[in-house]
Amino acid sequence: MATNKDLLAKALKYLSGALPLLFLGPAVIHNAFMNQKNNWHYLVLAVGIGLCIFGVYCLFIGLKTIMKSLFND
Repeated sequence: MATNKDLLAKALKYLSGALPLLFLGPAVIHNAFMNQKNNWHYLVLAVGIGLCIFGVYCLFIGLKTIMKSLFND
């Protein structure tokens, strides 16, 4: 069983994109809660939640692609 290196490289790109999002999302959410008196509070909170969701999605797709490349599924 050989590993599909092209598919593995694609998966690592997904994971490298997910890593900053997993740190940036909670930081933006924290910033939104620190500035609750601002009018932009809900927009910043929505952006932070969106970043977290997209980070988890990229992480899931990256791990799924790694499994596909290792096991030739």
